[in-house]
Amino acid sequence: MDVLREVADRVLWLSTAIIDHANRVRPNPTGLKVGGHQASSASMVSIMTALWFARLREQDRVSVKPHASPVLHAINYLLGDLDEKYLTSLREFGGLQSYPSRSKDPDRVDYSTGSVGIGATAPLWGALARRYVEAHGGGAGTGRQYSLIGDAELDEGACWEAVLDPTVAELGEVVWIVDLNRQSLDRVVPNIGATRLQGMFTAAGWQVLTVKYGRLLQDLFARPGGEALRRRIDEMSNPEYQRLLRCTPAQLRERLTTPESAPLLDTLDDETLYAAIRNLGGHDLPALLDAFDAIDDTRPTVVFAYTVKGFGLASEGHPQNHSSLLTAGQLGELAARVGTSVDAPWQTFADGTAAARLCAETATRLRRETVVPQAIPAIPADIGRTPSGRTTTQAALGRTLLDLTREAPEAAELVVTLCPDVSSTTNLGGWVNKVGVWSPQERTDWFADDPETILHWREQPTGQHLELGIAEVNLVSALGELGTTWSRWGRPLLPIGVLYDPFVERALEPWSFGIYGGGQSILVGTPSGVTLAPEGGAHQSVTTPSVGLEQPGCVTYEPAFAIDVEWTLLASLSRLGRPDGTSAYLRLSTRPVEQRLAAVPEDRAARERRRRQVVAGAYPIRTAPVARPDVTLVAMGAMVTEALTAADRLDALGTHADVVCVTSPGLLFRAVQARAGHDTAETWILDSALPTERSAPMVTVLDGHPHTLAFLATVHRVRATHLGVTRFGQSGDLDSVYHHHGIDTDSIIRAALDVTD
Repeated sequence: MDVLREVADRVLWLSTAIIDHANRVRPNPTGLKVGGHQASSASMVSIMTALWFARLREQDRVSVKPHASPVLHAINYLLGDLDEKYLTSLREFGGLQSYPSRSKDPDRVDYSTGSVGIGATAPLWGALARRYVEAHGGGAGTGRQYSLIGDAELDEGACWEAVLDPTVAELGEVVWIVDLNRQSLDRVVPNIGATRLQGMFTAAGWQVLTVKYGRLLQDLFARPGGEALRRRIDEMSNPEYQRLLRCTPAQLRERLTTPESAPLLDTLDDETLYAAIRNLGGHDLPALLDAFDAIDDTRPTVVFAYTVKGFGLASEGHPQNHSSLLTAGQLGELAARVGTSVDAPWQTFADGTAAARLCAETATRLRRETVVPQAIPAIPADIGRTPSGRTTTQAALGRTLLDLTREAPEAAELVVTLCPDVSSTTNLGGWVNKVGVWSPQERTDWFADDPETILHWREQPTGQHLELGIAEVNLVSALGELGTTWSRWGRPLLPIGVLYDPFVERALEPWSFGIYGGGQSILVGTPSGVTLAPEGGAHQSVTTPSVGLEQPGCVTYEPAFAIDVEWTLLASLSRLGRPDGTSAYLRLSTRPVEQRLAAVPEDRAARERRRRQVVAGAYPIRTAPVARPDVTLVAMGAMVTEALTAADRLDALGTHADVVCVTSPGLLFRAVQARAGHDTAETWILDSALPTERSAPMVTVLDGHPHTLAFLATVHRVRATHLGVTRFGQSGDLDSVYHHHGIDTDSIIRAALDVTD
């Protein structure tokens, strides 16, 4: 235990010095605040030292609270996983990130954190992803999934959405360790409500362990007068207790002494009393190890570890210590106390010492083999069918998945779909019936013999569909973790999450964070836009087309026809599960469209040319029989029907119109940027869809915000007008709603005549 304390002292020093160097030593010509969190790191040092150096195993994974990233880097440095040169690079370009990052930090990071609540819940979905992989071919092994979280993170709704999902209660490998320091950024939290939180976790089926007091305090409580001292401390508000940490021993006696506790306090010297008031369980290594050993692996566990923010630093317990820095004098005092030097801050333990041996043994125990991702079986680019009749792009999603099971069964076995209780209303019923629903254990389908049951709910470990509760954050968080299995265990999956498009924005932040952490997946938003006319404004999405365009690490598509859905979905699947992969967002519609309008070429070579255009972002769907048109109508998704009708009516008026169908505004924007030297994307799609010789005034139209396509007017610097949705939706029939927003055929014709006048 003495050796473990020695290591903890060195971790405290290194994490503090990393932040100090970034703020006080490294040149900062701009004068901008660098930042860092010495106090928030200090409260986690004991917990992380006990976990890494005494209990963690190679197969375990840990999500570290954002503000404790310097502690993680300090530990990795002592274990030989981080070069010394990086210790001076916190928050520097190309250096250690502000918060743990799987994709950007040079050392081992299991989970990216930083978005409060999302990093905390990620191991829940990591556990689910591991179990899914094990049930579908194996290779993910076992291991606990730890979350080290600050108590303030429990304010985030994402935490409770995840805790309450029924599937989570079955994930016994999940362990949350809460750094209960009872401080937020601005203040000491008046009432953290630990008892209430414990009850909430218990009600959700979790094991609850509490490490409140260390061995010293527990020994004192057992002496005469000790029970009175315990009662006095237990009954204090958080701010009153925190104030004790800033008191002298004399002040402590004055504040703590009661007639009942006096017999105990009178026997304690100042040093013991001063140490006792800081002896919380989250800093007591034996108490922490006992708690870790008591974890029940049959259900999720939460450990409430009481801590002091800034423990071991001169700023400990101060209500404004969140971003404070030790002074040069205080840093020197810390160095002297823990046996290191300000002049040589990056010392490791001398060879042959017990601490050096512990670091070496821990590094050996935690060493992992390099992960080599398995190749994904070939995914066809074109299944070969040409859809006919009237159908929706939403229905085409389910159709394509079923076709994939026949045309590429090995690839289809890697597909896993997720829904927040909307499988039947998003046309996934056929797929769900085909592949079954995933569950950690097989469950009886009590409606299997009911002839009126259309959607068959067969729950079993081999199922390929995951049904979560109505919580979009859970959906996309799980989607992100299922999209990382290729890099965690070398076992790629092809995850597809389907939700109502109006709620994509609710889900965007955690999905974006999942992409940042290396998760590659496909998000399908359906139904979308004001085309969902009878539903009214509450269920009509406006900004999602541009959101998809702007999301890093993601290709966005809004197909107009069923064949476009097939081609873009297959292309998106082919980009998943590899080091250079990307995610995708498909925005689909419930509007039935006559498929012959797609005019898919019958010739094999011409069909392949069309497919390449669709996947690249746009294609000409109607070319006026003149050398140069009077106007170009550019439409996306559900609005292509109106654009084609408008072109026919304009032709009758003597105004010749080309019609271009956009499938991906994001890919087109990248092509425009590449022309200006700002991107590396290919630019041929601009010449193919918008050739120079046919440039003309332009009208763009989509069922979404008009600025999504407005940039296309810059391709040839033409006069343009842009139609779309800029107001909340209205209930009504389709014609009325389109007219209300100015995206109906008449509006397109008026805009075309105005722009060509």
